[in-house]
Amino acid sequence: MRLWSIHPKYLDVKGLVALWREGLLAKKVLEGCTRGYANHPQLERFKMYKNPVELINAYLYQVYLEASRRNYKFDLSKIRPIILLGEITVTRGQLEFEFMHLLIKLKKRDRKKFGELKNLSTDELEANPVFRVVDGGIEPWERTKKILYNGSE
Repeated sequence: MRLWSIHPKYLDVKGLVALWREGLLAKKVLEGCTRGYANHPQLERFKMYKNPVELINAYLYQVYLEASRRNYKFDLSKIRPIILLGEITVTRGQLEFEFMHLLIKLKKRDRKKFGELKNLSTDELEANPVFRVVDGGIEPWERTKKILYNGSE
């Protein structure tokens, strides 16, 4: 499960669809509707928020908005559309780590999207709007070893 901190506009079609699917799974977990993934590290930051389900709905709404911008048909009835801007923080180092991870994926599966993004400065990176970017390294909940050593999640 990968709940990207970077703005969904950077994702290719496979990444955006996967994010929607995995975000909906995360929503079910946060609602207490499933036992699987309950302790997944990607959910830690959502669980720390005063209302995790509200936050995941706002997060997914931003994914929905990006999908709509691209004329994809995601089912809005699966979430509660809500706008929360900058509600929780994410570090600049986390955004940079995720962006580099995405570039590795795109180089293999979507050369066109890779070409669009490869020269983007990490200083220009935007987060999903539910996050407020702060200085710092990779977030403590990130599991870097698996990604760094075998390139997968």
